[in-house]
Amino acid sequence: MRAAFVAEVRTWLDTPYQHQGRLKGVGVDCIGLVVGALHACGLFVDVDPTGYDKRPDGTLRARMLDYLTPVALDEAQPGDILLFHFAAVPMHIGVLTGPDMITHAYSRNRRVVEHRLDERWRALVASSFSVPGVE
Repeated sequence: MRAAFVAEVRTWLDTPYQHQGRLKGVGVDCIGLVVGALHACGLFVDVDPTGYDKRPDGTLRARMLDYLTPVALDEAQPGDILLFHFAAVPMHIGVLTGPDMITHAYSRNRRVVEHRLDERWRALVASSFSVPGVE
């Protein structure tokens, strides 16, 4: 299932960024990408918050802990979810799509992108999680 989930995530590449978007090819945000790819793989994990501001309130980690299994970053595998902090607040997620690759809907790029999980990005990782059904 890991390979299928990663393959599905990659089909969302270049989808435009849209706050609270949930549609491949139309518009998606970071959570929408993860939820949409999980649903496309037949996995319905209830991690989909709604009605959130563009600057989340810091509750994302707690919600993820309710539904996902924490894993150490050095043990994370493709298909695991990474939670990033900006300004000390965990507020952005992406999918590890290779040993040092991440795919995420990134507002600065205005689309879903895949790039290296370099030292800069690695330093922003607040937590990493496996998804029930993907492991």
